[in-house]
Amino acid sequence: MSLFISAFAQKLDAMLDNRVACGFKRETHVPQLVKFDRYCDKQFHGKSDLTSEIVHSWLESALGLGLHDKSLAIRQFGKFLCATAEEAYVLPEKFAPGRRAKTPYIFTDDEISALFASIDRLDEMPTEPYISYIAPVLFRLIYTCGLRPNEGRELLCKNVNLDNGEIFVTNTKKNKERIVVMSDDMQSLCRKYDLQRSIFADGSPYMFPSVAGNPLKNDTLYATLNKAWKEATRTLGNLTPTNIRIYDLRHRFASACLNRWLGEGENLVAMLPYLRAYMGHGSLSETAYYIHILPENLAKTNAVDWDAFNSMFPDVPSVEVIQ
Repeated sequence: MSLFISAFAQKLDAMLDNRVACGFKRETHVPQLVKFDRYCDKQFHGKSDLTSEIVHSWLESALGLGLHDKSLAIRQFGKFLCATAEEAYVLPEKFAPGRRAKTPYIFTDDEISALFASIDRLDEMPTEPYISYIAPVLFRLIYTCGLRPNEGRELLCKNVNLDNGEIFVTNTKKNKERIVVMSDDMQSLCRKYDLQRSIFADGSPYMFPSVAGNPLKNDTLYATLNKAWKEATRTLGNLTPTNIRIYDLRHRFASACLNRWLGEGENLVAMLPYLRAYMGHGSLSETAYYIHILPENLAKTNAVDWDAFNSMFPDVPSVEVIQ
């Protein structure tokens, strides 16, 4: 059954089907497209040609409220219609500029130790009484397996093999499913947690469920992590910490792998395909990005073949190491 009711319904469904066929998640633009659909059904009832008037009228109807996401969704819709040989208005790219990439926060060894010690001391929350059981395991799993936040938050019990430590990661970026393997320590921790989980969340299919049985909300986990981070940095003498993201645990995993390989004398460029496969990156350049953020004294080593590394980025200036 279609989510859409306006004269654009069939075209919007076709666009979503096309995105799935191209390897993208169907739901990425759905919230904004549903809003567009309802607006058109009310304000432009019966019209099915995507014109400049319709696009700008919708964008101006709630100016400033999620404008980036609205602009991106409607621009993609226009591009899809043009690709099907239909005349349609394509919103100029300046209306949907890319978000500024956030600089990863790479934890020091002392910081990551203090953070997890603080996570282990978390109290229950009124809205999520079992968060003190869930958070220590979930955040460690994201960190030690290099998972994206949603990959850990939405992990299904059926996809976790506690006998051999394998995790089948689904609902991933561009639907690139993969298998990752837990360390022995992480596997042991998950087994202990599973016994606790069977008491407070036996009816939920999710490994880390909310009290309602659904995946924990991202905002809840973000607040939980930063509550622990504030306490951890206080113990380290930093009284004004900057908020961190759950994604920073994944960044720490990648940098830790690279640092370990450096210590073992491995050629980092030769090792990148292994890290790419484990983290589920779509391209090698996504993985190679982490070499850019290595400490300068580590990046100067012979473990980086800079000619090979720079060849991954043909459209940007070469990476230079200050000698």
